[in-house]
Amino acid sequence: MRTNMKKRASQTNLQYFSGSPKRRRFSPPRSSAVVSDFFQSLPDDLLISILSKLSATASSPSDFISALITCKRFNNLGRHSLVLAKASQKTLAIGAKNWSESAHRFLKHCVDAGNVEACYILGMIRFYCLQNRGSGASLMAKAAISSHAPALYSLAVIQFNGSGGSKNDKDLRAGVALCARAAFLGHIDALRELGHCLQDGYGVCQNIMEGRRFLVQANARELAAVLSSTAATVTGGAARSWVTCDPHTHHRTAVGSSTECPLLSDFGCNVPAAEAHPASRFMAEWFAIRGGPPGPGLRLCSHVGCGRPETRRHEFRRCSVCGIVNYCSRACQALDWKLQHKAECSPLELWPENEGEGGVGEGGVENENEAEDVIEES
Repeated sequence: MRTNMKKRASQTNLQYFSGSPKRRRFSPPRSSAVVSDFFQSLPDDLLISILSKLSATASSPSDFISALITCKRFNNLGRHSLVLAKASQKTLAIGAKNWSESAHRFLKHCVDAGNVEACYILGMIRFYCLQNRGSGASLMAKAAISSHAPALYSLAVIQFNGSGGSKNDKDLRAGVALCARAAFLGHIDALRELGHCLQDGYGVCQNIMEGRRFLVQANARELAAVLSSTAATVTGGAARSWVTCDPHTHHRTAVGSSTECPLLSDFGCNVPAAEAHPASRFMAEWFAIRGGPPGPGLRLCSHVGCGRPETRRHEFRRCSVCGIVNYCSRACQALDWKLQHKAECSPLELWPENEGEGGVGEGGVENENEAEDVIEES
């Protein structure tokens, strides 16, 4: 029996080294095949965990998609609800020039997986860009219920302007309530908007001192947000160069560069401006590609970091001095005044588009000089 076993082993070795076709099918696997077999043996739970981490930390949608097209298994597991639910703001930052049915479907899958950020981004796209008001507002409301601060603030802007409806659809009290909730969650624009509402008595009982306190707090949070976002990438020496303070520049007349933070620069601080939200960037790019607002007589918010269009004529407020620029909110007006409009604004004898309303939007015209005094005293 032992002799027969030796004989079979020798025959097997001869067949293997002889390279006969019959034995070549059972040859030892190559290195790539070994890796493939090892990859296939990994449990799905482990790969889903890895892909979830990737979707939460990817710096752009292309980084996440590049991983999904690596192999069929990644492609299948990458569409798992646990992976899509963790997708970050940067992973969902689809550009308007790359918009397609597949991009729309990707955001919809993320919404179905319970991704709150995807609810807000897709809601803004549908409401303002695709003009599907009901679906867009519903998605933003879904995000707001989950305490998503940008969604709460966007719904507040819709309530203040009566966006998607008529002038009679405005609900100032609801707008103030939504702003207050978003400000409580740390949204700087909402806090600034709430401060202006309190100062002007817009939708709430007037309280000038409390309004000024909120504006000061918004400036402080703005600085803290900029410092925290750049602390990880800026060295100590570089930090001293881009965060500078000169008390003699407190009353300078214009911001020298659009890369500076528009409000803090008036206090002698030169810090980078906060990056716009992907939804705002998408809207600005969307309407730039299409040559302007979605309809005749409609205007875009003049603040470069906003991107919101009017949903009806004369929905936004215009500058009370020049009548050229217009804003969806008091927060956008205050930001743009310090960013660029302060250096450009000059009185005009005759306002443009003076179509029987004196150039005044339905919500009234915000006093630009009044906004200037508020911000400087903050």
